[in-house]
Amino acid sequence: MNNRRILAVAQLANSIGDGVYLVTSAFYFARIVGLSATEIGFGLTLGWAVGAVAGVPLGHLADRRGPRGVAVLLALTTAAAVASFMLVRSFALFALVACLYGTAQTGLSAARQALLAGLIAPAERTVVRAVLQSTLNGGLAVGAALGGLALHLGTRPAYLAVFALDALSFLVAAFLLLRLPAVRAVAQVTSPGPRLAVLRDRPYALVTLINAVMLFYMPLLSLIVPLWIASRTNAPTWMVSVLMVINTGTVLLFQVRVAGRVKGLRSASLSVRNAGLVMFGACAVFALSPYGWPFLLVAAGLQVLAEMLLASGSWEIGFGLAPDDKQGQYQGFFGTGVAVARMLGPVVLTTLVLGGGTVGWLLLGGVFVAAGAAMAPAVRWGEHSRSRSREAAAQSPIAAAHREYA
Repeated sequence: MNNRRILAVAQLANSIGDGVYLVTSAFYFARIVGLSATEIGFGLTLGWAVGAVAGVPLGHLADRRGPRGVAVLLALTTAAAVASFMLVRSFALFALVACLYGTAQTGLSAARQALLAGLIAPAERTVVRAVLQSTLNGGLAVGAALGGLALHLGTRPAYLAVFALDALSFLVAAFLLLRLPAVRAVAQVTSPGPRLAVLRDRPYALVTLINAVMLFYMPLLSLIVPLWIASRTNAPTWMVSVLMVINTGTVLLFQVRVAGRVKGLRSASLSVRNAGLVMFGACAVFALSPYGWPFLLVAAGLQVLAEMLLASGSWEIGFGLAPDDKQGQYQGFFGTGVAVARMLGPVVLTTLVLGGGTVGWLLLGGVFVAAGAAMAPAVRWGEHSRSRSREAAAQSPIAAAHREYA
């Protein structure tokens, strides 16, 4: 089995687990553990907040100790966290395990991206990442179906069984990652400058911020659109499932093709800009949905197109602007955008869209357009900054030689 296939199968394994978790976790914590909605929301937000902070140090650890070993360790830690959820009986323990889960998941993502960067040639990373994203969607669909069975049964043994399956999926992923070749760790002596250089890289911070704003689309189909359908339209509730099928199926079929058109940072910036424009169209059509449910289908189609354009462009940018010897910490930092979108997206979008109606949808679309347009100049700044860093690094040995022989 070659490296790409191992990466894909490992992605499939833990995405099945993620699908199970996403579908069942809220119901499990509420009905079986007995936590309130406020406690669940606060605990999960705290967990992802801690994970966002831990992402950069764990990515740095992957750079220094080798991404394969760190990825395996964090996959095992995620499995342990999921298994610990099965023992939770109080809010305090739930919050503690949620922090462990969020930290392990965020760190695992950073380590896996660093592992991909070490095993795959730069020109092929975006396409391989697209293959993994398609695999992820397939795994999420399988996991969601298995989780739906547990929801249908509604018993403690059913919930515990799918949580055990979730933990097992990460054990399988750890075993598969262990079969990959080891990527050489970066010796500290070869990496001048601050230990966590990404925290001082202002262009990369700006690119990460813009990407985080674009990622606010994430709660749309899972939270905002269902609430919009229920409160502002006459569409049947099962339309939510139809929209999710459109989304996951389209990504599964077309993400690799969309990513194949991204060649370098310039086309990546264009892809993100187009994603903002298409997302504005999706928001505008969602605003028309009270006048007929077919608008929901059109809007969902535009939204998933924007999602694929954004993903393809952001992957190329996230890898392309990161130094080769610091991919772990840079990917950990870039990945905080997901955590930010998960934490703040529901609150911001609920207030903006459900509170503002049509105007709220259009304002949200305008935010996506502005963020997408801002990506190109931010990337150019990042390219210029990286070129200057390379020139400085190339000149430093010459300067040292002059000092030695002076």
